[in-house]
Amino acid sequence: MLLLLFAVQDIRAQGTGYRRKHLEYYDDKPIHYGILFAVPFTRFNVRHNSDFLQKDSAYVIQSPTQASFRMGFTVNAFLTEHFDLRTTPSVSLYERQVKFSYPNGADRIEKRESTWIEVPLLLKYKSLRRVNSRMYMVAGVTLGIETNVKRARGGSTSRLDTKSSDFSIDYGVGYEQFFEFFKFAPELRFSHGLTNMLQPSKNSVGSGINRLSTHTVTLYLNFE
Repeated sequence: MLLLLFAVQDIRAQGTGYRRKHLEYYDDKPIHYGILFAVPFTRFNVRHNSDFLQKDSAYVIQSPTQASFRMGFTVNAFLTEHFDLRTTPSVSLYERQVKFSYPNGADRIEKRESTWIEVPLLLKYKSLRRVNSRMYMVAGVTLGIETNVKRARGGSTSRLDTKSSDFSIDYGVGYEQFFEFFKFAPELRFSHGLTNMLQPSKNSVGSGINRLSTHTVTLYLNFE
């Protein structure tokens, strides 16, 4: 009877199959490098003046979400079994808009098309690795610098102007899948700007706006 029990357990063990552990000594290296491609969905958070209906002829001021593009590279430094220090310097192509709606049914859209260099500093918490996969979370801050802006034709000064630097709080979640020669990690990250991007002295529109701050949700594809 005992031999029969051992035989059944052996058959079950053989039936589970063997899963090869790729990049088995990946975490033994102190620093890893990689590349990333990302699709940010970005907009301005608009805060109105308390009396904006008297200051601005528009009755609705909002910022629609716009899809953008980002690419960069990754530097990941090992700290402990569960924590890493991480940065993902990147270049982003943004188009953020502010839409003004008027009582007569007309709309006006002010655009800010520009290229940004963004350098985040993130703390990464990772779960225990399960063969070839694991989950992780990241949180930290990002400094963004605007490098160039697509100016309105004819040198128009009626466009909405914003600051050329930003500072944001970031957090997100990701999933790592190990393959034979590389690691692939899709990640969803949220970014909330702390800087008031509005420059009232340089704007002849948007008198009903008190504050503009950035808000971005980004889907990352990381390869390390």
